[in-house]
Amino acid sequence: MTRVLVTGVRGKTGVPLAELLAARPGVEVLGGSSSPATVDLAGVQPTDFSWGRPSGWSAAADGIDAVYVVQPDRADAPELIGGFLDATPSRTHVVLLSEFDADQVAPDGWALRAERAVRSSGRSWTILRPSWFMQVFTDPRYYRDQLLDGELPFASGGARVAWIDARDIAAVAERALLDEGHAGQVHELSGPESLSLPRTAELLSRAAGHPVVHREVTIDDTVAGTEGFERELSALTFQRVRAGVFAGVTDTVERVTGRPAGTLEAFLADAGPALRGAV
Repeated sequence: MTRVLVTGVRGKTGVPLAELLAARPGVEVLGGSSSPATVDLAGVQPTDFSWGRPSGWSAAADGIDAVYVVQPDRADAPELIGGFLDATPSRTHVVLLSEFDADQVAPDGWALRAERAVRSSGRSWTILRPSWFMQVFTDPRYYRDQLLDGELPFASGGARVAWIDARDIAAVAERALLDEGHAGQVHELSGPESLSLPRTAELLSRAAGHPVVHREVTIDDTVAGTEGFERELSALTFQRVRAGVFAGVTDTVERVTGRPAGTLEAFLADAGPALRGAV
């Protein structure tokens, strides 16, 4: 029996990953959440895990063979990840969810420091670096509500984005957690095509059943109302978007899983009800 802890189990990649793991014979899945009572996934054992409660890390990691680490959006995430991995068994294989082309930031950048915490942990590791999730279009915390109003405000600077379905990230993570050949690997993950924001808006319009128009905004507009680390991280992310960092297309999903990454059009075909306000 292989025991796997999924941190952030209720998140965009956590849910599909936990479902894939639970379907694999001989795998015990621990669903890590700060609110374990809300974890309701078939075959997944709710497990109390919070980045803000280090005292519970050892219990959450007890007996695990592998762990999926979703880094928290906190300035101290690298230090938290390092401390948590110290609490895991030495045999634990670590799969970290990082960000696309993380090398293209300053050497002391947040994402790279989190990666270094994993690399220096003494555990075997795999790093996943995905592009922007397609799920930002169906999440009310991101763009869904604006899309319902017919607008996609996005600071692209004319650059393209190779959107990726979080379910494809989960599929790669499942292989990296359970299969041989992924230790010491950095997997850059993208969707199968690089799309301009006007083209993205066209596809959103079809799925939503009403016109959606891309509106170019400034980075200052985008980070308005935020402060501190959240503001800094968001500003850096959009600077990288405008520099074309997220435009790159890789074949990693197909190479690892044996099937092509899903297109934005296919994702939106499933997501249509959310974009029409039906959910």
